[in-house]
Amino acid sequence: MLLSQFQDILIEAGCDEAGRGCLAGPVFAAAVIFPKDYFNPVLNDSKKLSEKKRMALRPIIEKEALAFAVASITPAEIDKINIHNASYKAMHVALDMLKIKPELLIIDGNKFIPYQDIPHECIVKGDGKYLSIAAASILAKTYRDEFMDRLALDYPEYDWIANKGYPTVKHRTAVIKHGPTPHHRKTFRVTDPQLKLF
Repeated sequence: MLLSQFQDILIEAGCDEAGRGCLAGPVFAAAVIFPKDYFNPVLNDSKKLSEKKRMALRPIIEKEALAFAVASITPAEIDKINIHNASYKAMHVALDMLKIKPELLIIDGNKFIPYQDIPHECIVKGDGKYLSIAAASILAKTYRDEFMDRLALDYPEYDWIANKGYPTVKHRTAVIKHGPTPHHRKTFRVTDPQLKLF
């Protein structure tokens, strides 16, 4: 059972990202503020849900959240500032877009670059512990997947419809055979598809 809040005094926003480990496409992040005592028994870490369930939950999250926002950082900027900084920047941009200013941030993972003067808590596997982080993971994932599906129409050989830009064998083979697209992250190394990914 996921928890509604990390604490029950401050207005709290949950943040998560999607696409950090991809070879292609932007990194997306989302921020979500739910009402205190919010409950949804189906909501969970996006990785534990099917695509159909994620897509069904997205409009529910958007309707029932007090505020939410989704932002992305381009591959070119990822190459410029590195993927870690780009992930946190995407979260910062999403936080900038919220119509309610949070008083506490709960972040999925173990690191974060502080945002303004707002205190934050980093929570490892937070998307499986707190509803707002789970909701942020679903929004970031579904918006990013849709973005990659649109790109895939112009670049069918990279199989983005199936892999969403992650380094599958088919994707890495296509990069080695056809070269990178303008949507690939140039600083991400593409290894021989026969080698295992560690």
